[in-house]
Amino acid sequence: MYIGRFAPSPTGPLHLGSLFTALASYLDARANRGQWLLRIDDLDTPRNRKGAADSILSTLENFGLHWDGAVDFQNRHLEFYQHELEKLRQKDALYACTCSRKTLSDYPQTGIYPGLCRTTPPSEQIPSALRVKTGHTLIAFDDRLQGKLTRNLATQDGDFIVKRKDGIFAYPFSVVVDDYRQGVTAIVRGFDLFYETPKQIFLQHQLNYPQPSYLHIPVIVDTHGQKLSKQTFAKPVTAENKRMVIFELLHLLGQKPPEALKTLPVSQQLEWACTNWTPSALTGQQQLSQYHHQELPITT
Repeated sequence: MYIGRFAPSPTGPLHLGSLFTALASYLDARANRGQWLLRIDDLDTPRNRKGAADSILSTLENFGLHWDGAVDFQNRHLEFYQHELEKLRQKDALYACTCSRKTLSDYPQTGIYPGLCRTTPPSEQIPSALRVKTGHTLIAFDDRLQGKLTRNLATQDGDFIVKRKDGIFAYPFSVVVDDYRQGVTAIVRGFDLFYETPKQIFLQHQLNYPQPSYLHIPVIVDTHGQKLSKQTFAKPVTAENKRMVIFELLHLLGQKPPEALKTLPVSQQLEWACTNWTPSALTGQQQLSQYHHQELPITT
């Protein structure tokens, strides 16, 4: 059975880019007669904002994107993350790391961990993160839109963090555990996570998890070519003109909605979109301009 999900972080209200991703994942699930789960990725507590989760839920409901089952919250599953982390520890796949960003900036290959703490273990008295050991095994997967990606984690990423110094489980680890815990079989998300996927597949192999399918849709960028995000102060979407919002997002998704759809209720727009969902219209695309269509009065 197809089980998809949308997993926003409660760091603020939904903006155009996040609603775009939510719509794509919703349509893919419904077109495949599957379930669409909603998970609030609230592990990174310092970044969480009060009321953001409620705002996200309200926005999704206002746009007719109704999820299946109860909303899932990461912070309710801390014991399970630790249990799965212990599996890696028992395989001798983890080691402590005290390296700071400043220390790593002195090394030429930015973004590739040089293995300092792997070869010289730090003192147990110093607060440390946990890294997982990667080997030279090639990790490859076929994305439904972007095609095949092959990556050597040892030479292109290095050992990566699975638990931070502050005790928070890192995203590459938590997302893998969450998707396994919820039985997710298909992941639809933004292209900005495309090159992070091999790390997650590596962890799936280490933990003997099944591998879901992946579909990385283009990210929406502003006039400066920056991905719309809370960090770039993307404005929240509102439901004031939700029929036009859905109609224009379908255009951005390459779905070619008929003009008659523009004035129909959102429920009928989504029904048409589910029936006619053609993700291949976005094949190979990595980013889309927010102003790809002239009619986008969708933020305030």
